[in-house]
Amino acid sequence: MFTRRHAIRLGLTTGAVGAVGAAGGVFRTLTAGQPAATPATANAAAAAPAEPFSVPLTIPPVLAPYRRTRTADFYRVTMRRAGVEILPGTRTDALTYNGSFTGPTIRATTGRTTVVQQINRLDMPASVHLHGGNNPVAHDGGMMDTIAPGGKRTYVYENEQPGATLWTHDHAHHMESEHVYRGLSGLYLLRDPAEDALGLPSGRYDIPLVLRDAQFDGNAQLVYTMDDAENRTTILVNGRPWPYLKVEARTYRFRLVNSCNLRIFVLALSDGSATQHPVRQIGTDGGLLAAPAETPVLVLSPGERADFVVDFSKYAPGTKLTLANMLGPGPTELVGQVMRFDVGERTADTSRVPDTLATLPALAKPTVERSFDLSMDEPGSGGHQAYINGRTFDPDRIDTHVEWGSTEVWTVTNKSATVPHNFHTHLVQFRILERDGQPPYPAETGWKDTVLLFPGQTAKLQLTFDSHRGVYPYHCHMIDHSAMGMMAQMKIS
Repeated sequence: MFTRRHAIRLGLTTGAVGAVGAAGGVFRTLTAGQPAATPATANAAAAAPAEPFSVPLTIPPVLAPYRRTRTADFYRVTMRRAGVEILPGTRTDALTYNGSFTGPTIRATTGRTTVVQQINRLDMPASVHLHGGNNPVAHDGGMMDTIAPGGKRTYVYENEQPGATLWTHDHAHHMESEHVYRGLSGLYLLRDPAEDALGLPSGRYDIPLVLRDAQFDGNAQLVYTMDDAENRTTILVNGRPWPYLKVEARTYRFRLVNSCNLRIFVLALSDGSATQHPVRQIGTDGGLLAAPAETPVLVLSPGERADFVVDFSKYAPGTKLTLANMLGPGPTELVGQVMRFDVGERTADTSRVPDTLATLPALAKPTVERSFDLSMDEPGSGGHQAYINGRTFDPDRIDTHVEWGSTEVWTVTNKSATVPHNFHTHLVQFRILERDGQPPYPAETGWKDTVLLFPGQTAKLQLTFDSHRGVYPYHCHMIDHSAMGMMAQMKIS
């Protein structure tokens, strides 16, 4: 059960609840046994011609390399407009990688180089950022380092980092918000041989779940309005509205990615009764946790990832489990459910989830401390800008000078009165030291590159800058906010 204690610890206090409401919606919890209405009977402007749990979950296609060498895999991806089926029986114009919504998955391996040629067949510039990747500036896909319409760009990823659930998305400044909303994102699953030895569920029992929300007009076309959280009330998983997945009664691994522009999810398994169904989280943004963390909810803001496992053998065949969402904005009957798991017969299962997953290095002694305040023009103020330390993004300005090799502690505070934010760093993964003076939940103790902050909340992060030199951004990954100016640059030298 999602209790008041859990809410307070996550920052979902009265102020945070008000923040979500002021941003254009209502905070709602799904209580045990609460019926869910049919999307078609609710909010006509955002309704979709689909019954909940009437379409099967689809898995994004895996992209095959066109060339392989002893040390590298080579891929070719074309960014282009395409008509795709999102709502059943209709076609929606989307911005895609290789015509796929969600984009195709690249499966990479730690220590083995991935080379991706990106071809821009759109009529506007684009930049491809590997979110969570540790790459030189030339291959980071920065917001001003774009590919012109008709142009090509080759990105080289050396994958010198632990295995993790990463993703790619457009980062062209002032355009990234609409481009990502309309489809320019895809999975990048980094496999680690050391992780393979653990025996975790794999193959068809290792399933990505890419979450996004959308608003459709009467012709099934995407409606985009900057900073509109309230009306994006069709919940999509892997590009399908409120899908179902038939699962065997055995253990599965799921890789959650929040690819929404603004929506924060607080997710829990529900069977419609008062029974609590905790899950075991095994990974976060930068890879595996040190140990599995049992949690009643999975909290995911835009850009964050969470790997978790569910043992469906605990449930009788025929059980239907809903992945419920307990946070607005939007009516519960639309945004309060994400997908459903339909449990089948018990099958053989040789997978395991060991008590020890990874070894996290001891934290170095920091030598520098910095503070960063996030804020934006509040709803109703008439303003439409967002700030870090009181300034909007300027591509010609360096905001933070970092000495290469240093370890720093960054204190990040959400100064907004009514709006949640999060904070994402390029290049470096960090460790969360504390939230509002309290240690983080076990599920937040691993490597992170994005951290959620509700109004008034503060997080202390520890970062070490010992890989690449150059100029990299840090920003709010509620990506409409970064497009409104909540972004800055650090120079590591």
